[in-house]
Amino acid sequence: MSAPEDNPLDQGEATVDDPDALGAPSKRVRPGVNERNLGASIGKAGQTLKEALADIYKMDYPKRGKAIIINNKNFSFAMEAKGYKTRQGTDEDACSMMDRLQYLGFNVEMHKNQTCAQMMDILVQAAQFDHSDADCFVCVLLSHGEEGIIFGVDGPLEIKNIFNLFKGQNCRTLAGKPKLFFIQACRGSNLDKGVYLNVTDGNKRQLEEDEFRIPSEADFLVAYSTVPGYYSWRNSQKGSWFIQALQFMLLKHGTSMEIMKLMTKVNKIVVQDFESNTFPSQPTMHQMKQTACICSMLTKDLIFTPKECPMEIDT
Repeated sequence: MSAPEDNPLDQGEATVDDPDALGAPSKRVRPGVNERNLGASIGKAGQTLKEALADIYKMDYPKRGKAIIINNKNFSFAMEAKGYKTRQGTDEDACSMMDRLQYLGFNVEMHKNQTCAQMMDILVQAAQFDHSDADCFVCVLLSHGEEGIIFGVDGPLEIKNIFNLFKGQNCRTLAGKPKLFFIQACRGSNLDKGVYLNVTDGNKRQLEEDEFRIPSEADFLVAYSTVPGYYSWRNSQKGSWFIQALQFMLLKHGTSMEIMKLMTKVNKIVVQDFESNTFPSQPTMHQMKQTACICSMLTKDLIFTPKECPMEIDT
Protein backbone atom coordinates (compact mmCIF):
# COMPACT_ATOMS: atom_id res chain seq x y z
CA MET A 1 0.00 0.00 0.00
CA SER A 2 1.27 3.43 -0.85
CA ALA A 3 2.04 6.16 1.63
CA PRO A 4 -0.32 9.10 2.23
CA GLU A 5 1.53 11.24 -0.32
CA ASP A 6 -0.23 9.55 -3.25
CA ASN A 7 -1.02 12.29 -5.72
CA PRO A 8 -3.79 11.73 -8.29
CA LEU A 9 -3.35 15.13 -9.86
CA ASP A 10 -1.12 13.86 -12.72
CA GLN A 11 -3.61 15.28 -15.21
CA GLY A 12 -3.47 12.23 -17.47
CA GLU A 13 -2.87 11.63 -21.04
CA ALA A 14 -4.01 9.12 -23.56
CA THR A 15 -3.81 7.47 -26.90
CA VAL A 16 -5.98 8.21 -29.90
CA ASP A 17 -8.01 5.39 -31.43
CA ASP A 18 -8.12 5.19 -35.19
CA PRO A 19 -11.36 3.95 -36.81
CA ASP A 20 -11.59 0.50 -38.36
CA ALA A 21 -11.05 0.58 -42.10
CA LEU A 22 -13.54 -0.85 -44.56
CA GLY A 23 -12.38 -1.53 -48.06
CA ALA A 24 -11.49 -4.05 -50.70
CA PRO A 25 -10.82 -7.71 -49.91
CA SER A 26 -7.30 -8.36 -48.69
CA LYS A 27 -4.73 -10.59 -50.29
CA ARG A 28 -1.70 -12.33 -48.91
CA VAL A 29 1.61 -10.87 -49.93
CA ARG A 30 4.57 -13.23 -49.98
CA PRO A 31 8.11 -12.09 -49.35
CA GLY A 32 9.96 -11.52 -52.59
CA VAL A 33 6.90 -10.19 -54.42
CA ASN A 34 7.29 -6.55 -55.38
CA GLU A 35 4.09 -5.08 -53.87
CA ARG A 36 4.12 -1.31 -53.58
CA ASN A 37 2.38 1.04 -51.14
CA LEU A 38 1.64 -1.68 -48.59
CA GLY A 39 3.67 -0.15 -45.78
CA ALA A 40 7.24 0.54 -44.83
CA SER A 41 10.20 -1.25 -46.31
CA ILE A 42 12.57 -2.94 -43.90
CA GLY A 43 15.46 -2.72 -46.34
CA LYS A 44 17.11 0.22 -44.56
CA ALA A 45 16.79 -1.48 -41.18
CA GLY A 46 19.50 -3.99 -42.05
CA GLN A 47 17.57 -7.26 -41.84
CA THR A 48 17.76 -10.36 -43.99
CA LEU A 49 14.60 -12.06 -45.22
CA LYS A 50 15.08 -14.85 -42.70
CA GLU A 51 15.38 -12.36 -39.85
CA ALA A 52 12.35 -10.42 -41.04
CA LEU A 53 10.22 -13.57 -41.02
CA ALA A 54 11.51 -14.89 -37.67
CA ASP A 55 9.25 -15.24 -34.63
CA ILE A 56 11.69 -13.36 -32.37
CA TYR A 57 13.03 -9.85 -32.92
CA LYS A 58 16.68 -9.68 -33.91
CA MET A 59 18.49 -8.39 -30.82
CA ASP A 60 22.14 -8.87 -31.77
CA TYR A 61 22.83 -5.64 -33.60
CA PRO A 62 26.03 -3.87 -32.45
CA LYS A 63 24.01 -1.55 -30.20
CA ARG A 64 20.89 -1.98 -28.06
CA GLY A 65 19.63 1.40 -29.18
CA LYS A 66 18.65 4.85 -28.05
CA ALA A 67 16.36 5.45 -25.06
CA ILE A 68 14.87 8.87 -24.36
CA ILE A 69 13.39 9.89 -21.02
CA ILE A 70 11.43 13.15 -20.81
CA ASN A 71 10.71 14.02 -17.20
CA ASN A 72 8.43 17.03 -16.71
CA LYS A 73 8.24 17.95 -13.03
CA ASN A 74 7.81 21.72 -12.78
CA PHE A 75 5.28 23.54 -14.94
CA SER A 76 4.79 27.16 -16.00
CA PHE A 77 2.84 29.61 -13.86
CA ALA A 78 -0.01 29.50 -16.35
CA MET A 79 -0.12 25.70 -16.16
CA GLU A 80 0.03 25.74 -12.37
CA ALA A 81 -2.91 28.15 -12.31
CA LYS A 82 -4.88 25.54 -14.25
CA GLY A 83 -4.11 22.88 -11.65
CA TYR A 84 -1.01 21.24 -13.14
CA LYS A 85 1.14 21.29 -10.03
CA THR A 86 4.69 20.09 -9.43
CA ARG A 87 4.88 16.32 -9.93
CA GLN A 88 6.54 15.26 -6.69
CA GLY A 89 8.11 11.80 -6.95
CA THR A 90 8.73 11.91 -10.69
CA ASP A 91 12.51 12.22 -10.25
CA GLU A 92 12.47 8.81 -8.57
CA ASP A 93 10.69 7.42 -11.62
CA ALA A 94 13.18 9.02 -14.00
CA CYS A 95 16.24 7.82 -12.11
CA SER A 96 14.99 4.25 -11.72
CA MET A 97 14.10 3.99 -15.41
CA MET A 98 17.46 5.45 -16.40
CA ASP A 99 19.21 2.80 -14.28
CA ARG A 100 17.12 -0.06 -15.68
CA LEU A 101 17.51 0.99 -19.29
CA GLN A 102 21.26 1.37 -18.85
CA TYR A 103 21.27 -2.10 -17.31
CA LEU A 104 19.61 -3.41 -20.49
CA GLY A 105 22.30 -1.76 -22.62
CA PHE A 106 20.52 1.34 -23.89
CA ASN A 107 22.18 4.66 -24.60
CA VAL A 108 19.98 6.82 -22.39
CA GLU A 109 19.20 10.49 -22.87
CA MET A 110 17.54 12.31 -19.96
CA HIS A 111 15.61 15.53 -20.60
CA LYS A 112 13.95 17.51 -17.80
CA ASN A 113 11.15 20.10 -17.82
CA GLN A 114 10.68 20.40 -21.57
CA THR A 115 8.23 22.64 -23.41
CA CYS A 116 6.06 21.14 -26.15
CA ALA A 117 8.38 22.53 -28.81
CA GLN A 118 11.44 21.14 -27.04
CA MET A 119 9.80 17.72 -26.67
CA MET A 120 8.99 17.57 -30.37
CA ASP A 121 12.49 18.73 -31.29
CA ILE A 122 14.04 15.96 -29.18
CA LEU A 123 11.78 13.32 -30.69
CA VAL A 124 12.13 14.57 -34.27
CA GLN A 125 15.89 14.27 -33.89
CA ALA A 126 15.47 10.77 -32.50
CA ALA A 127 13.27 9.74 -35.42
CA GLN A 128 15.78 11.15 -37.91
CA PHE A 129 18.69 9.41 -36.20
CA ASP A 130 20.27 6.44 -38.01
CA HIS A 131 19.18 3.36 -36.03
CA SER A 132 20.59 0.86 -38.54
CA ASP A 133 23.00 -0.69 -36.04
CA ALA A 134 20.49 -0.74 -33.14
CA ASP A 135 18.07 -3.39 -31.86
CA CYS A 136 15.21 -1.06 -30.99
CA PHE A 137 14.10 2.28 -29.56
CA VAL A 138 12.55 3.25 -26.19
CA CYS A 139 10.80 6.45 -25.10
CA VAL A 140 9.68 7.15 -21.53
CA LEU A 141 7.31 10.09 -20.99
CA LEU A 142 6.68 11.31 -17.44
CA SER A 143 4.27 14.23 -17.20
CA HIS A 144 0.74 15.46 -16.66
CA GLY A 145 -1.74 14.42 -19.27
CA GLU A 146 -5.30 14.01 -20.45
CA GLU A 147 -7.01 11.74 -22.95
CA GLY A 148 -4.85 11.81 -26.09
CA ILE A 149 -2.54 14.43 -24.56
CA ILE A 150 0.85 14.59 -22.90
CA PHE A 151 1.83 17.93 -21.39
CA GLY A 152 4.96 19.91 -21.92
CA VAL A 153 5.71 22.35 -19.15
CA ASP A 154 3.90 25.03 -21.15
CA GLY A 155 0.88 23.21 -22.59
CA PRO A 156 -0.62 20.14 -24.30
CA LEU A 157 0.93 17.97 -27.00
CA GLU A 158 -1.03 15.34 -28.92
CA ILE A 159 0.47 11.90 -28.41
CA LYS A 160 -0.41 10.78 -31.91
CA ASN A 161 2.00 13.40 -33.25
CA ILE A 162 4.79 11.69 -31.32
CA PHE A 163 3.90 8.22 -32.58
CA ASN A 164 3.69 9.46 -36.17
CA LEU A 165 7.36 10.41 -36.08
CA PHE A 166 8.37 6.77 -35.60
CA LYS A 167 6.04 5.05 -38.03
CA GLY A 168 7.80 2.98 -40.64
CA GLN A 169 7.50 5.46 -43.49
CA ASN A 170 8.91 8.28 -41.33
CA CYS A 171 11.67 6.41 -39.50
CA ARG A 172 13.02 3.93 -42.01
CA THR A 173 15.93 2.59 -39.95
CA LEU A 174 13.49 1.48 -37.21
CA ALA A 175 11.08 -0.22 -39.61
CA GLY A 176 10.61 -3.82 -38.52
CA LYS A 177 12.25 -3.08 -35.16
CA PRO A 178 10.55 -2.68 -31.76
CA LYS A 179 9.56 0.85 -30.76
CA LEU A 180 8.54 0.95 -27.09
CA PHE A 181 6.77 3.83 -25.37
CA PHE A 182 6.21 3.89 -21.60
CA ILE A 183 3.89 6.70 -20.57
CA GLN A 184 3.30 7.74 -16.97
CA ALA A 185 0.44 10.25 -16.88
CA CYS A 186 -3.26 10.42 -16.19
CA ARG A 187 -5.77 9.88 -18.95
CA GLY A 188 -8.75 11.53 -17.26
CA SER A 189 -10.18 12.26 -13.82
CA ASN A 190 -12.16 9.10 -13.01
CA LEU A 191 -11.28 7.09 -9.91
CA ASP A 192 -11.24 3.29 -9.79
CA LYS A 193 -12.72 2.01 -6.52
CA GLY A 194 -11.95 -1.58 -7.42
CA VAL A 195 -14.21 -4.59 -7.02
CA TYR A 196 -14.12 -7.46 -4.53
CA LEU A 197 -13.59 -11.01 -5.77
CA ASN A 198 -15.13 -14.15 -4.31
CA VAL A 199 -12.01 -16.14 -3.49
CA THR A 200 -11.85 -19.66 -2.03
CA ASP A 201 -8.81 -21.50 -0.74
CA GLY A 202 -7.98 -24.61 -2.74
CA ASN A 203 -6.26 -27.75 -1.08
CA LYS A 204 21.72 -14.24 -45.26
CA ARG A 205 21.38 -11.71 -48.16
CA GLN A 206 20.46 -7.99 -47.96
CA LEU A 207 16.92 -7.21 -49.08
CA GLU A 208 16.14 -4.75 -51.84
CA GLU A 209 14.04 -1.84 -50.61
CA ASP A 210 10.78 -2.96 -52.26
CA GLU A 211 11.26 -6.68 -51.77
CA PHE A 212 9.50 -7.16 -48.43
CA ARG A 213 7.13 -4.70 -46.82
CA ILE A 214 5.33 -4.34 -43.52
CA PRO A 215 2.55 -2.04 -42.27
CA SER A 216 3.80 1.35 -41.10
CA GLU A 217 1.94 0.94 -37.79
CA ALA A 218 3.65 -2.36 -36.92
CA ASP A 219 6.21 -3.07 -34.19
CA PHE A 220 5.02 -0.55 -31.59
CA LEU A 221 4.38 -1.27 -27.94
CA VAL A 222 2.69 1.52 -25.98
CA ALA A 223 2.37 0.99 -22.24
CA TYR A 224 0.17 3.51 -20.44
CA SER A 225 0.17 3.76 -16.68
CA THR A 226 -3.63 3.75 -16.61
CA VAL A 227 -6.68 3.10 -18.77
CA PRO A 228 -8.51 5.86 -20.70
CA GLY A 229 -10.46 8.27 -18.54
CA TYR A 230 -8.73 7.52 -15.23
CA TYR A 231 -6.22 9.04 -12.85
CA SER A 232 -2.70 7.67 -12.68
CA TRP A 233 -1.35 7.51 -9.15
CA ARG A 234 2.06 8.71 -8.03
CA ASN A 235 3.69 8.61 -4.62
CA SER A 236 5.60 11.79 -3.76
CA GLN A 237 8.48 9.83 -2.22
CA LYS A 238 8.64 6.51 -4.09
CA GLY A 239 7.39 7.52 -7.51
CA SER A 240 4.43 6.33 -9.54
CA TRP A 241 2.89 2.90 -9.07
CA PHE A 242 3.39 1.98 -12.72
CA ILE A 243 7.07 2.93 -12.93
CA GLN A 244 7.80 1.26 -9.58
CA ALA A 245 6.36 -1.98 -10.95
CA LEU A 246 8.03 -1.61 -14.35
CA GLN A 247 11.52 -0.93 -13.06
CA PHE A 248 11.21 -3.84 -10.61
CA MET A 249 10.30 -6.28 -13.37
CA LEU A 250 12.99 -4.95 -15.72
CA LEU A 251 15.59 -5.47 -13.01
CA LYS A 252 14.33 -8.95 -12.13
CA HIS A 253 13.48 -10.36 -15.57
CA GLY A 254 14.48 -7.71 -18.12
CA THR A 255 17.07 -9.84 -19.92
CA SER A 256 15.19 -13.14 -19.84
CA MET A 257 11.42 -12.64 -20.08
CA GLU A 258 9.42 -11.89 -23.22
CA ILE A 259 8.17 -8.32 -23.08
CA MET A 260 4.42 -9.00 -23.18
CA LYS A 261 4.70 -11.54 -20.37
CA LEU A 262 6.81 -9.04 -18.45
CA MET A 263 4.25 -6.26 -18.97
CA THR A 264 1.44 -8.56 -17.83
CA LYS A 265 3.34 -9.11 -14.59
CA VAL A 266 3.89 -5.35 -14.30
CA ASN A 267 0.13 -4.88 -14.53
CA LYS A 268 -0.43 -7.57 -11.92
CA ILE A 269 1.82 -5.72 -9.48
CA VAL A 270 0.02 -2.41 -10.13
CA VAL A 271 -3.38 -4.06 -9.67
CA GLN A 272 -2.63 -6.19 -6.63
CA ASP A 273 0.08 -4.42 -4.67
CA PHE A 274 -1.02 -0.78 -4.72
CA GLU A 275 -3.91 1.13 -3.22
CA SER A 276 -4.22 4.85 -2.51
CA ASN A 277 -3.89 6.03 1.08
CA THR A 278 -5.17 9.59 1.28
CA PHE A 279 -7.19 9.41 4.53
CA PRO A 280 -8.04 11.68 6.27
CA SER A 281 -6.96 14.58 4.04
CA GLN A 282 -8.82 13.33 0.93
CA PRO A 283 -11.30 10.65 2.02
CA THR A 284 -13.03 10.49 -1.38
CA MET A 285 -9.73 9.42 -2.96
CA HIS A 286 -8.86 6.85 -0.30
CA GLN A 287 -8.36 3.16 -1.19
CA MET A 288 -8.47 3.66 -4.96
CA LYS A 289 -7.01 1.21 -7.45
CA GLN A 290 -5.33 1.40 -10.86
CA THR A 291 -4.64 -0.81 -13.84
CA ALA A 292 -2.11 -0.20 -16.59
CA CYS A 293 -3.06 -0.35 -20.26
CA ILE A 294 -0.73 -2.20 -22.62
CA CYS A 295 -1.27 -1.72 -26.34
CA SER A 296 0.88 -3.97 -28.53
CA MET A 297 1.40 -3.84 -32.26
CA LEU A 298 4.47 -6.04 -31.94
CA THR A 299 4.71 -8.83 -34.49
CA LYS A 300 7.28 -11.03 -32.75
CA ASP A 301 8.51 -12.04 -29.33
CA LEU A 302 10.86 -9.50 -27.78
CA ILE A 303 13.53 -10.38 -25.22
CA PHE A 304 16.35 -8.02 -24.22
CA THR A 305 19.09 -10.64 -24.40
CA PRO A 306 22.22 -9.34 -22.67
CA LYS A 307 24.75 -7.25 -24.53
CA GLU A 308 28.45 -7.82 -23.91
CA CYS A 309 29.14 -4.14 -23.24
CA PRO A 310 26.41 -1.92 -21.74
CA MET A 311 25.87 1.53 -23.18
CA GLU A 312 26.77 4.70 -21.35
CA ILE A 313 24.28 7.26 -20.14
CA ASP A 314 24.02 10.69 -21.74
CA THR A 315 22.94 13.38 -19.30
